[in-house]
Amino acid sequence: MSEFTINDYKKGQPRWCPGCGDHFFLASLHKAMAELGVAPWDTAVISGIGCSSRLPHYMATYGMNTIHGRAAAIATGTKVANPNLTVWQVSGDGDGLAIGGNHFIHANRRNIDLNMILLNNRIYGLTKGQYSPTSPRGFVSKSSPYGTVEDPFRPAELCFGARGHFFARAVATDAAGTVDILKAAYKHKGASVCEILQNCVIFNNGTHDSVYSREGREVNAIYVEHGKPLVFGKDKEFGLVQDGFGLKVVKIGENGVTMDDILVHDAHCQDNTLQLKLALMEGPDFPVALGVIRDVEAPTYNDAVWAQLDEVSDKKKYHNFAELLETNDIWEVK
Repeated sequence: MSEFTINDYKKGQPRWCPGCGDHFFLASLHKAMAELGVAPWDTAVISGIGCSSRLPHYMATYGMNTIHGRAAAIATGTKVANPNLTVWQVSGDGDGLAIGGNHFIHANRRNIDLNMILLNNRIYGLTKGQYSPTSPRGFVSKSSPYGTVEDPFRPAELCFGARGHFFARAVATDAAGTVDILKAAYKHKGASVCEILQNCVIFNNGTHDSVYSREGREVNAIYVEHGKPLVFGKDKEFGLVQDGFGLKVVKIGENGVTMDDILVHDAHCQDNTLQLKLALMEGPDFPVALGVIRDVEAPTYNDAVWAQLDEVSDKKKYHNFAELLETNDIWEVK
């Protein structure tokens, strides 16, 4: 039982628009931290620039609201310098995947022990409605009045392509689902990416409407859980089966389909082929996958750095400044 409560992690009065997904996520983060029980003074929250990046102001922990796109770089330095800190990095889809895209992929490639939160509303909100790297092709915004002519990044694809070992997804309005993946991210040793789907009520309201309500998720989402069959629907009447090199939605009980035919989720499989297919599913033909999609162990960058320092130090003839001076010629003056 944690000795901390939600109030131990709260600070200030959030200054986001009423109904913004950031409010929902902040409440879930406070709850997850209280349940994990890591002391506020052993926790750091690092962000970049944007609406979501105001979040450290509302955390009674160590924190930094840094510069645009550089949250992962600052978070990396924080974790390597003080490996005993639990570090949460918070970015929006613009801050994290546009100017911060290079840092995002390398934090995953290096497998730095960070809890990386990507709040994805498919828009630049703080700068008043420009399209972002996750905005869909054809999206009309202030910076694309005739519709974008670009295909968007898919965060899971970037994470997996950078050899990421943990990817999970939740909807901001689903508190229980969000808390679950945040706790799983903390328990994972290495870079963990949590994509949070949320609406920007001012500039992109409704972008995740298919899964934003409980009723919508019952029909349009699938909660994946390691070791459990991949079934969904109001009555769990649908399931996923492998179809060639892809996935296929089937109705259990029709055309001879039984539960034995349904795929069982393996979040710990080193081969990410099926995990990526799950992560990239989207409507109307497929449900949106929520939960921990990939969770694989691998050596972490910060552990490797400290192990290397210890190894090199052990081979040195000196271990402090006084010993360093004694490695050179010494004269005794009388």
